[in-house]
Amino acid sequence: MDTQSLNAFIAVAELASFSLAAEQLYITQPAVSKRIANLEQQLNQRLFDRIGRRITLTQAGQALLPRARKILVDLEDTRRLLDNLSGDIQGPLVLATSHHIGLHRLPPLLQRFTQQFPHVKLDMRFLDSEQAYSGVVSGELELAIVTLAPVPDPSLVVVPVWVDELKFVVAHNHPLTRLGQLQMQDLTHHDAVLPGHLTFTRGIVEKAFAEQDLDLNVALSTNYMETLKMMVSIGLGWSLLPESMIDEHLATLNLQHQPITRPLGYLYHRDRTLSNAARQMIQLLDSAREVRR
Repeated sequence: MDTQSLNAFIAVAELASFSLAAEQLYITQPAVSKRIANLEQQLNQRLFDRIGRRITLTQAGQALLPRARKILVDLEDTRRLLDNLSGDIQGPLVLATSHHIGLHRLPPLLQRFTQQFPHVKLDMRFLDSEQAYSGVVSGELELAIVTLAPVPDPSLVVVPVWVDELKFVVAHNHPLTRLGQLQMQDLTHHDAVLPGHLTFTRGIVEKAFAEQDLDLNVALSTNYMETLKMMVSIGLGWSLLPESMIDEHLATLNLQHQPITRPLGYLYHRDRTLSNAARQMIQLLDSAREVRR
């Protein structure tokens, strides 16, 4: 049983498509089919049912999938452990972050990292924070720098680095700008544009309103902060945005309310061996955390 066959099996299982798996793995579709056939022959089990164009896992395939993922994670963990023995800081570093953090927090740290460790190959994945959490838990990602969950998974080491203070903002010609001192209840009479359902940031906002028994009137949702900023600036509703994003295109509302904040930081699996590259990245993040203090 080879890792190429296992990678092909996982890709087909996750994508439910041989052609999409081939695109993801940068190989031909016949090559994917051959790897799956070899794996089925080695295990003497059929792993997929193919009914028309639909592909589903058999019972054997369902049993193999979590074990295949674990095998690949363990192999990668072993490779990392052995590489660390040399003390060299090189090789791949699979790092996930959100678009907002990648744009507004990470650039100076990434510049320092790449200058100090030119032999590390950064594999950056721009994901929603929730996806990054899942990737670290499953072992697909070594390190994530994201908005932190209110209740972190116990399998993860979670370290806050920055705090975003979220400000209530609208377009300059929005009716709320003419009301002067505002209460949160005033906002419920107007459309809001907010991050999508089930995002950590949306949960923080909903909790602040729920504490006052207030319901939000959400007109539009998107997980991209830059898109939220655009929608607010053209008058589609009010929103909460990190202070670092506010410019002359937005008006900040004066509300009688305690500041609403969200923690940003890094996380990794506590049972996973970190590469030397990941350890160096964490040192840089910790230095940024210490400066803020």
